[in-house]
Amino acid sequence: MAGTGKNEEVLKESFMTKRSQNKRAFTHPNWKERWFVLSPENLIYYDGDKQSGRRKERGRVKLSQVVAVECVDTEVFHRDWVFQLCYNSEENEQIVLYIAAATSQERDQWLDHLRRLVAQNPCLSDHYHNGCIKGNQWTCCKGGKDVSACTRVTWTNNNPVGQPTPSPTPDARSEMMPQRKVVVALYDYNAIDPGDIPLRKHEEFEVIEDTQEYWWKMKNLQTGVEGFAPSNYVREKETLGLHQYDWYLGDATRQRAEVFLMQQEREGCFVVRNSTTNSGIYTLSLFSKRSHPQVKHYHIKKDAEGNYYLSHNIKCQTIPDLIFRHQHNPAGLPVRLRPPTHGRHAPTIPGPHPDKWEIDPNELNLLEELGSGQFGVVRHGKLRNLDVAVKMMKEGTMSENDFIEEAQVMTKLRHPNLVQLYGVCSMYRPIYIVTEYLKNGSLLNYLRSKDKVLLNNNEILLDMCLQVCEGMAYLERQKFIHRDLAARNCLVGAHGEIKVGDFGLARHVVDDEYTGSGGAKFPIKWAAPEVLNFMRFSSKSDVWAYGVLMWEVFSCGKMPYGKAKNTEVVEMVVQKGCVLDKPRFCPDNVYNVMRKCWDRTPEMRPAFSDIIRIFQDE
Repeated sequence: MAGTGKNEEVLKESFMTKRSQNKRAFTHPNWKERWFVLSPENLIYYDGDKQSGRRKERGRVKLSQVVAVECVDTEVFHRDWVFQLCYNSEENEQIVLYIAAATSQERDQWLDHLRRLVAQNPCLSDHYHNGCIKGNQWTCCKGGKDVSACTRVTWTNNNPVGQPTPSPTPDARSEMMPQRKVVVALYDYNAIDPGDIPLRKHEEFEVIEDTQEYWWKMKNLQTGVEGFAPSNYVREKETLGLHQYDWYLGDATRQRAEVFLMQQEREGCFVVRNSTTNSGIYTLSLFSKRSHPQVKHYHIKKDAEGNYYLSHNIKCQTIPDLIFRHQHNPAGLPVRLRPPTHGRHAPTIPGPHPDKWEIDPNELNLLEELGSGQFGVVRHGKLRNLDVAVKMMKEGTMSENDFIEEAQVMTKLRHPNLVQLYGVCSMYRPIYIVTEYLKNGSLLNYLRSKDKVLLNNNEILLDMCLQVCEGMAYLERQKFIHRDLAARNCLVGAHGEIKVGDFGLARHVVDDEYTGSGGAKFPIKWAAPEVLNFMRFSSKSDVWAYGVLMWEVFSCGKMPYGKAKNTEVVEMVVQKGCVLDKPRFCPDNVYNVMRKCWDRTPEMRPAFSDIIRIFQDE
């Protein structure tokens, strides 16, 4: 890892996304991933290169010059978990650094560390701006660039209004505590374990304990009942914004919005999402049956007075007001807006409580068989009142340690497009691994069973590929290699969600590369040349396999290379440099991405995050 300086202690470090500081008025704002390192004296950020020896310092902030550490209004940047660091530069100019953390828990940890380190700064202010500069004025108070900060700080309770913050003593420093965290339930949650608390949509809860990232202890503010609930089912009240509405899909892609609306098949059905091409802009996606069923997309614009509009006939101060008006008057839209009958789908319940990793097999009710593989049989089951999939290890086919290792790998991975692990039963034989249940089974079988419907629907097929890519991009960021990516190892949920599963061959690697032993098994038709030649696995060999998976999707489940034998495939790929032909109905731009994935030089293949950007730019 890049150093922070001689003998400088590292207190915290992680990848976060930083907003450009736009020192020129005409510069378009952008966000870039940076590696942040916190020492007792500095906050330093490096470029996003994952290779530990190649990080280059991009900037640093002296903590002694920090004026404020605060959250930012969530609607300003249309990003979750943004906080700001306001500091004085060497030229005595006040600068604001905006940073987006990956999770609420991560943001709160950074805020806590930073506030403790700057608590004694003489320059601390008792007010800050909870917006940002747009059009030479603050979005929060509409004041000019140099207007005084408008919002009182939240993390100290002894600052006189309008007075500079005094230098606190060590005793006073311990009294600087954040205000209580109040959250709002976005989805219903039925308690699974005895210590859980049920959630009902729109109810408010006080967070009592949030030391566990995915399970928070909360108190229902109406009933007073306390218990644990998944943190991804709630959102802080102060940052709720549009998330309280079922028609808001957040960062959903254009393809995901189209699939969502086409599934509803309801005239005038709409969703609002963050624009994938323009930062800071919302997009309204609308389903209409006029002429033929289609989804149209409209930017929600803003005039000089800050009013939102879709057409110049109707302007409103807020987006919910604008939506309400267009529900009664199309005013330039093809039809009046109608909210979706089924809103956002609830996210996957996180993995097990830290102390509930081991599951008592008596709590499992095994149902029908879902499939079988090299190492085990998979059955549908019930864990108390939760649907699960149970993988039962076939004794003697692989070592039990390897089977448990698969489970240990999966517990470290949490993403909407990865199969979630709930726990294992390892005290008895056979050993069970318990994961979330996805109703529609493997992606391969799903494609083959619905080929007549899917072959002419490129948006749905592209959405499938993008979902897999999102999951693989997360694996790539976490420095995991899958090694067996294929349509057969992805699963399809009840609402068309695609999740990458089967991490039996995954390895956690430090140097982004794993070389298998001479007798290691791997799928030939999905293997990159360096795997076939040297058994050299990396995230770039996963990218090659992803290109083959895209081919499977756009051919609706055909076998790559047809009936060719493995030896013939090796000869075609390694010796002749052949690649798969374009599927019959596959668009050229999609096939071009496949070809990029199949570059002979691993370093020339795009990263998964690059593939996502390519499709978003189309």
